[in-house]
Amino acid sequence: MKISLTRWILCGFLLLGSMTVQAEKQRIVALAPHIVEMLFDIGAGKNIVGTVDYADYPEAALKIPRIGGYHGIQIEKVLALKPDLVIVWQSGNKASDIEQMEKMGLNVIYSQPGKIEDVARELIKLGKHTGNEAQAEQVANRYLEKLTALRQQHANIAPMKVFYQLWPEPMRTINKETLINQLIEVCQGQNVFADNPTPYPQIGIENVIVAQPELIILPDEKSNQVQPVIDWQKWQEIPAVKHQRFIRVNADLMHRFSTRMLDGIEDMCKKIDAFR
Repeated sequence: MKISLTRWILCGFLLLGSMTVQAEKQRIVALAPHIVEMLFDIGAGKNIVGTVDYADYPEAALKIPRIGGYHGIQIEKVLALKPDLVIVWQSGNKASDIEQMEKMGLNVIYSQPGKIEDVARELIKLGKHTGNEAQAEQVANRYLEKLTALRQQHANIAPMKVFYQLWPEPMRTINKETLINQLIEVCQGQNVFADNPTPYPQIGIENVIVAQPELIILPDEKSNQVQPVIDWQKWQEIPAVKHQRFIRVNADLMHRFSTRMLDGIEDMCKKIDAFR
């Protein structure tokens, strides 16, 4: 039996409309701040029904019910939300929590970006799972275009030796395997602890003195507790201290896989360039 072209087109519109309604009604649990940000970026933020304590951007995210945090996820709360989709951060959520949710039959998908470029890939993947493919592709393309532009702007600039003070006490920094190191490299910063065998090594002042950084980067971290402050002026033998080369960066932008990460890179590059 032949179906007229008009009926075929009409069926297509009806199917598309049905898919749109399903996407709008989708209930999502997003278990990491970067996942929440990406879902809002692609137009799926309104579908989030549960998230973690430290998901604080955009402002609308603060209204989403909390179902866990650093110490784990409250599985019973997740089940009570009756989600259609649970998006987990493979290296950020507890493996036992993820396994339990999968065993209970929840529709679990993984987010595990490892490189700066992976943000675009994650956006497109989330777009497919939420019915927001077109917007996700647009956001991903804009992201990659801006990242390419930032790299080109600094491609021929001489590198500067930098020390990234991840945490003051005990003092910690980063090696070349970390996301933060990738961001520093875009700005032609040369991480003095890049070759350390530990991703987030604990170090001492003496290690920084030996490394002789030309610039020290201090991330501003949101915290309910007062953070210790290192009086770097005691160690004038460090070139960064001698020449007063310190910059502050926004930790929320630098430590989170999201499109805003490029704002963090741009800000850091401008501040590093000011000392070249």
